[in-house]
Parts: sequence; structure tokens; C-alpha cells
Amino acid sequence: MTTAKKRIIFCDFDGTITVNDNIVAIIKHFNPPGWEDIANAVLSQKISIRDGVGQMFRLLPTSIQKEVVEYGINNVQIRDGFAELLQYCKDEQIEFYVTSGGIDFFVYPVLARFGIPENHIYCNGSDFSGEQIEITWPHPCDEHCTNDCGMCKTTIMRRFPASEYERIIIGDSVTDFEGAKLADTVFSRHHLTDKCKELGLPHTEFTTFHDIVHELKKERIV
Repeated sequence: MTTAKKRIIFCDFDGTITVNDNIVAIIKHFNPPGWEDIANAVLSQKISIRDGVGQMFRLLPTSIQKEVVEYGINNVQIRDGFAELLQYCKDEQIEFYVTSGGIDFFVYPVLARFGIPENHIYCNGSDFSGEQIEITWPHPCDEHCTNDCGMCKTTIMRRFPASEYERIIIGDSVTDFEGAKLADTVFSRHHLTDKCKELGLPHTEFTTFHDIVHELKKERIV
């Protein structure tokens, strides 16, 4: 007799739970000199995401902490159907984790509105104690990842072994791609869809979380 695997969801935040990318929006809004060169270096993979994000936020003085935090929280637009997905997970006893390259000062308060506890959120930290804003990296890559992710999504996923869990990933970015390779089911949009198509990785595209709930219900019927 075999026991069914427990379903677990790993969901990205910026550009997935949210309509917009909050890190880019914050930096663009405050527009410190030099940020565009850093962003281009990340996009061209000349520097890692961890280095790039750290450098960009280091351009912002901690004297504007209040403004940065308020903008980070208030700028967020939640994608349609998110609350419904969380309710479906609760009803079906599906574990739901947020795996985000976002930063605690906006990720935690936004997700607190939906009752998601901090121990189900993996994201980067922030330090406002010096003269410039410093980003901290409490979830680095394990020995299986050499991408210098900053917040390593595959490291988190490996804590929930495939032998016990049916792993579902929801994302939009190339930062979700390595996790998609480990997942049983991939819900994708934007850059993640492009990467999945490029390498022939099975995936289901979505626009809202209603699409995902519909697919999850359909799979359960099957």
C-alpha cells in the first residue's frame, strides 16, 4: 500500500503574487545615480542577482528608510485570485510557501494581510543600521547550487524531498527556472514561460490565480 505524496506549493512574490516587480519599482522611484548600469549588468549576467540587488539598495541612504518602506508596501498590486488560491490550499490541506527574492520590509507586511505566517515566507532581509541600506541574505545556496542566488529557491525546495512531496512551483522569472526543473508541476508566466519553452520543460501558463485554482481542481478530478 502506497501513501499519496503531500502537495506543496512554492510561490514567487514579485511579478507573481504581485502584478509589478517591487524591487525594480522602488529603485526606479527613488532613482539613485548609477542604478541602471547595475541593473543592466544583472540582466546581462555579468554580476549575480545577489550582487546587483545589494549594490542597488546600497545607493539609497537609510535617512529615507520611512519613505522606502512606505513606497515598497503601498506600491504593491496583488494579482487576481490570490486569496482564492490560499483558501483552496487551506481547504485541500496543501502546504503553501512563498519563496521570494523580495525583501522583508515589504514582503512580510503585504503577506500578513492574507494570514501567511513568516515561517512560511522565505525572502531576503534588510539592515537600516548604517548610512546606506544593506540587504541581508539569510537563505543562501546549499552545496548543490552554484548560482549565487541570494535567496536560493532550490535549496528551500530540497528540504521537502520528492519522495514525500508533490512539489508545485508558481513563478514568472528566470530566477524560478532552476526550481521549475525540480518541480512536479510548473505554473508559469513571463520569462519563466520563455525559459520553459526554450528547454522543453512541461508547464502551464497562467494569467491570474483563478487559472491555477481551476487547473489544480481539474487535476484532482483526474
